[in-house]
Amino acid sequence: MTPRAVIFDCDGVVVDSEGMTFELLVGEFASHDLLLPVEVIARDFIGGTMADVAHRARKAGATLPDTWVDDFYERLYTRLAKGTPMIPGILGVLDALDTADIPFAIGSNGSDQKMQITLGQHPGLIARFRGHLYSGQTLGAPKPAPDLYLHAAGQLGVAPTDCVVIEDSPTGARAASAAGMRCMGFAAHTPAERLTAVGAEPFFDMNDLPRLLGL
Repeated sequence: MTPRAVIFDCDGVVVDSEGMTFELLVGEFASHDLLLPVEVIARDFIGGTMADVAHRARKAGATLPDTWVDDFYERLYTRLAKGTPMIPGILGVLDALDTADIPFAIGSNGSDQKMQITLGQHPGLIARFRGHLYSGQTLGAPKPAPDLYLHAAGQLGVAPTDCVVIEDSPTGARAASAAGMRCMGFAAHTPAERLTAVGAEPFFDMNDLPRLLGL
């Protein structure tokens, strides 16, 4: 069934920022006594806020200072500002949604500042979302809580059951499920089976998404 609205995660779905974040975390953790390969970080740390990442890293043995989250965000934003590409095919998805007159939004666990840095590098990209950029941090209820996606649906004026969420992490897919929304799982950094296990329908190429949405 064609949705009446689509809500996108940002990192790893609209912009290709996840790989840079994971690589930066490898060095950060190593400098604080936690040696993890990028594959493990991509598997175990995707989809959360940096406060969540810090909590999990400390439980695993990292000696992160109290100021680490703010310090890391500063380093991450500097890195992302040097160049964060869009996910190949995402503009075609937005074009198809506009042609079908289907509204869309972003619901991200990242901060508003991060979205401005990454999306803002691409002329006109932010404007295409018509102000519908929502941060779980700003809302005070990051994923896997459903609040962010419910809020986005409300702002779009569409019932949750008529929305489709595009996610790339189990955390986000759980949020979509809790919100009563169908979830398409972009299996770029996360194995498809992990997305399927939390109710998402995996796909591998953003160019396929318009067809999968019935557009």
